[in-house]
Amino acid sequence: MAKSRRVFVCRECGGAQSRWLGKCPDCGQWDSLEETSVDPGAADPRVAITAGWADGELQAPHEAMPTPAKPLSEIDADAPDARRLACGIGELDRVLGGGLVAGSAVLIGGEPGIGKSTLLLQAAFAWAAGGQRVLYVSSEESAHQVGLRARRLAGGAAEPGGAPSPHAVTPATDNLFILSETNLARIIEQARKLGPGVIVIDSVQMVFRSELPAAPGSVAQVRRCCADLVAMAKASGIGVVLVGHVTKDGRLAGPRLLEHLVDAVVSFEGDRYHSHRVVRAIKNRFGTTLEIGLFEMTSQGLRETTDGGAPISQDDPPRSGCVHCPVMTGTRGMLVEIQALTATGFLGAAKRKSAGLDPNRLAMLIAVLEQHAELRLADRDVFASSVGGVRISEPAADLALALAIAGAHYRRATPPACAAVGEVGLGGEVRPIPHAEARVREAARLGVKTLLLPPLAKGERGSLKNAAPGVKLVEVKNINQAIEHLS
Repeated sequence: MAKSRRVFVCRECGGAQSRWLGKCPDCGQWDSLEETSVDPGAADPRVAITAGWADGELQAPHEAMPTPAKPLSEIDADAPDARRLACGIGELDRVLGGGLVAGSAVLIGGEPGIGKSTLLLQAAFAWAAGGQRVLYVSSEESAHQVGLRARRLAGGAAEPGGAPSPHAVTPATDNLFILSETNLARIIEQARKLGPGVIVIDSVQMVFRSELPAAPGSVAQVRRCCADLVAMAKASGIGVVLVGHVTKDGRLAGPRLLEHLVDAVVSFEGDRYHSHRVVRAIKNRFGTTLEIGLFEMTSQGLRETTDGGAPISQDDPPRSGCVHCPVMTGTRGMLVEIQALTATGFLGAAKRKSAGLDPNRLAMLIAVLEQHAELRLADRDVFASSVGGVRISEPAADLALALAIAGAHYRRATPPACAAVGEVGLGGEVRPIPHAEARVREAARLGVKTLLLPPLAKGERGSLKNAAPGVKLVEVKNINQAIEHLS
């Protein structure tokens, strides 16, 4: 009988080493190797998982046969396994590419307390209301605790005086099953009996396999349980949603450890002390990673935010260092406010801090302003942020950020109901941007009356004016012309 051997697995990249090292040679992280044991004689754990599934139905283990290879011409792209299970929460379906693909595994990561369980419980209610049988597995709370939270989110809170509300039980709860369990074998057995369309595991780092000599939450347990759940999803056609906590250093069940095992990795971001939440896809095999979903945390759970920005008005007082910019996140147009502040610093040790913006773009724009607009910023601390918690990475926001820095430095503001969009080059020129018509239309819808943008072609100028007839389009060729519009 083969003896089990010890290996050291990196919690950041998943690389295995034969001995402990202070620095992982694969990803370069320090003190990230954890000891685990491997039994070469053990059978593939996925055999026991997939043996009971054949075309989504329970079969005897001896009837499970290896799947034969098929020619591409015989593969049906519209097969039931390729269908999408839309939950009805538009912002979440948008990020997933139209819904959860049957037989796929999705990992949702985020800091503890950010609202992952709330989001998935609302999604479970939506799936169940649409006719899907959903199994919600909680490894951290009892079934009673989950039921109390579910009734509150479904509008089933008690009426004044302590009497139960007549809406405490909704038709959706007939298809929603709650299971409080941490043993993976029992979870899979329950899934075989119920035959759900979606399984939610909250959270994956508390699930364990009893035959593994490792504690729940360890690298060995998390990877093994995740691999088994993914194998079950592929064999049965069940959509599996995993919740993973992300600590400050990204350890344990974070997306870095499991991202190569699952089909999609979704990040749930935000500040627990503020109401705004952002859902974005880091990896998605069935859709784009450019879309984001916007939510607002309320006393009744998460509420979708369809508008990417607040409307602006000409009556709003002008503020120096604040410039609006129409940005694109996938197919969504948003009007984001960019703020900047300059303060007295020390020459040679000036600070450049950004929140929601690329710090490298900030440093480049400061250099462009110093070289081509003659702003003295070498001894000034520069702080920049995007309002609302939206992370901006596209170069189209360069012009708005540069104007915000210049406005904060000169203590001048843009005209009322004004926005700016454009990419700034190292020579100080303002370059064209993609999706100009969608940006202008979104800016006009939210009350923008003046839009600073790069020079337009003859045919493009007419189409933009037709898309937003009430918006004054001001073309600027370089950063100096844009700064002239500060008053």
